[in-house]
Amino acid sequence: MRRYASIMNLKMPIKRFITVSSTTWLKENGGREEIIPPVESESEIAPRQSALRRFSAMLGIELERQEPSFYASALAKPKEEKFVVKDRELDYTSAQRSQVAWQIMMRCRYDDHDKEKIGIRRLLNNQTYLAAYPLHEGRYDKDPPEGIDRLDRRILYLNWARAGTWYKKQPLWQVRKYFGDKIGLYFAWLGFYTEMLIPAAVVGLLCFLYGCLSLNSKDNIPSMEICNPKSAGNITLCPLCDKACQYQQLKDSCFFAKVTYLFDNPATVFFAIFMSFWATTFLELWKRRQAVIAWEWDLQFVEEDQEPRPEFETSVKTFRVNPVTGRREPFLTLWDRSRRVVASGSIVLFMVCIVMCAVVGTILYRLSAVAVLYRNGDAFMKRNAKILTSMSAAMINLIIIVLLTRFYHRLALWLTNLENPRTQTEFEDSFTFKIFVFEFMNFYSSLIYIAFFKGRFFVHPGDQHARSSEFLRLKGDVCDPAGCLSELCIQLAIIMVGKQGFNNFIELLLPKLENWWRKRSHMAKTDNKERPLRRWEEDYQLQDSGRLALFQEYLEMVLQYGFVTMFVAAFPLAPLFALLNNVAELRLDAYKMLTQARRSLAERVADIGAWYGILQGVTYTAVVSNAFVIAYTSDFIPRMVYKIGYSPTGSLEGYIQSSLSLFNTTDYTEGMGAERTRNASEPPVCWYRGYRNPPGSPDQYDLSAQYWHVFAARLAFVVIFEHIVFALTGIMAYAIPDVPVEVKTQIQRERLLAKEAKFDNKRRDLNRSASEGTPAPNTHPPVLPNDCTALHHQKVIIQNSVWDLS
Repeated sequence: MRRYASIMNLKMPIKRFITVSSTTWLKENGGREEIIPPVESESEIAPRQSALRRFSAMLGIELERQEPSFYASALAKPKEEKFVVKDRELDYTSAQRSQVAWQIMMRCRYDDHDKEKIGIRRLLNNQTYLAAYPLHEGRYDKDPPEGIDRLDRRILYLNWARAGTWYKKQPLWQVRKYFGDKIGLYFAWLGFYTEMLIPAAVVGLLCFLYGCLSLNSKDNIPSMEICNPKSAGNITLCPLCDKACQYQQLKDSCFFAKVTYLFDNPATVFFAIFMSFWATTFLELWKRRQAVIAWEWDLQFVEEDQEPRPEFETSVKTFRVNPVTGRREPFLTLWDRSRRVVASGSIVLFMVCIVMCAVVGTILYRLSAVAVLYRNGDAFMKRNAKILTSMSAAMINLIIIVLLTRFYHRLALWLTNLENPRTQTEFEDSFTFKIFVFEFMNFYSSLIYIAFFKGRFFVHPGDQHARSSEFLRLKGDVCDPAGCLSELCIQLAIIMVGKQGFNNFIELLLPKLENWWRKRSHMAKTDNKERPLRRWEEDYQLQDSGRLALFQEYLEMVLQYGFVTMFVAAFPLAPLFALLNNVAELRLDAYKMLTQARRSLAERVADIGAWYGILQGVTYTAVVSNAFVIAYTSDFIPRMVYKIGYSPTGSLEGYIQSSLSLFNTTDYTEGMGAERTRNASEPPVCWYRGYRNPPGSPDQYDLSAQYWHVFAARLAFVVIFEHIVFALTGIMAYAIPDVPVEVKTQIQRERLLAKEAKFDNKRRDLNRSASEGTPAPNTHPPVLPNDCTALHHQKVIIQNSVWDLS
């Protein structure tokens, strides 16, 4: 066990020390440093913190086996005892022992005549064995008999994996002990992300409440103008489609105007800036938290075992001599690798194009559905045609997203196997990149279109080019006079909340159904059905999580992070819904891994891998996205331009009519305009959203001067917003160190203790050899102070001491 632990770089726990601070000081005691506890003892501080302690106890976890303290000092014992393994059960966790057993099976030869036939993975690949997995420890739903301590699985279920423990802290040390470092680090990241969502959810809720409270106040002049029959009654809007839609009054957009103000109010800009800083703070604080976890779990110098995958070894027929090991190994040539990558990338690009076609199809459905509802619907359908069309289009888009996701995940796995990466790390990185590129387009393409492109191609009513082809019908896809932000909010809410609810339902129900069917099939093949199942049989009936067990969990949370940060200006309640989902997601993932899936293979990782780089990319994209949403999707900039440069009173009175342009209905050609009825009279003019010259002017229907003023202000806002946010977030990232000072101090003290232990061990060997009268191994001349030769001898003694300790 110790030999393989040394090969795999499994470090034993080292007793840590309290950080040296103003309340902790050192004294000399016989030439040995000792740490003196703070002046105030815990019993003296406890009465002042009784309320805080009671609250912490409520949030804590009551475990039979408490987490070992890494901050307890034990300097009364010799230093080398801190590095000696004394208890196999305590110092080697069950996850570490299963990891060592797996490494032994990975290196075990099963054919004496063929040296390349080595390892359990190759036997699994050629289906000699059906499965290989570490066993769960006992039952999770029953206590053991009296006199027997509860096993870790039962303890974790009672204190971590139940829904009733949603408010308690996670026992991460116990999770790591049972599942290993990789899964423990995932739950540490998920718990940290969920905690960081609390301030974002509170601020977003306050911004939404501000919109609700000020909905009918004087600050909401545009909505009041739209909803006021006196001011909006004489404004007739041009039909949204030709020959099927009717002229409408501006007051018909009252509902959309109020919904838009709930999310597009003066607090929107503040919240967008806040979320940009929140995202940067989240990444920087996670780096610090990850550094602390890496130190506590001894993950700073984890070296991945980059062995070739069995699939790579069996499929590659070209070989080379490894320049490091000097051994013959399978090797893909540059031409073969490039050919595979190009083929895989072409298919990924084709799938992205399919997603874009699906988005265009959804847009065409929205245009056609509006026309059908106006033509064949009753009064209610005609009155609510826009909102019914937006909601149905969002639901159709969600269904397309789910179906394409299921299909593409299998396709991406096939493409990654086609590329045939050499190691498992390269395999996971390639698979991650393919999935995220596709999912980014799949989930965000419709939102990007509504936020940045919808209504931008519209020229004016009666445009002949809009009727030249079906594709150019997109030019007729215009926003409501109240703006596109309400539609973006509806689309984002349905996709985000619907996706999370559907995924949670699938994660909870699907494993139960699969396990039930697998158990039913197994019992049908068993002769003695009354015989109790053994542990390996019970675990075999559970779901196989596979080597990509955490991939779906990370992907779901990263996509949610994109919803929370990229379009949060349109939906301030997104952090709140994400927080509620994550509280349930954390316990659901724990329940699934502990009760519905086979125990995953313990793996050692130093960080969350490629996902951190993806989170950084999403964060930078979110700053740009929020800047464009405020500038181009919301009416914040046009209102400011009107208020400063065009309003005669310096307020927003008259803004709605200023944001609309006039069109002469006699300019409609054959087949265009509204459907004419017998008793209905066509108005001489109608209004549409845009900044264009009125009819009769020299450049009628061309862009007006106000359009260029608004355009310049929007562009200036985007540039200023991005530079200020990126500058301040850069300063924040520089000011927050990646590794806490306390951890650096602890690492330095550990190195000092390790160095002293080596010297103490060597000195003890020399004394023992002198007392026995035998020459000590690797004996060197006595070390003299201030001597270069002495420094050389010190270096040799340290090297030899490392071997002696081993």
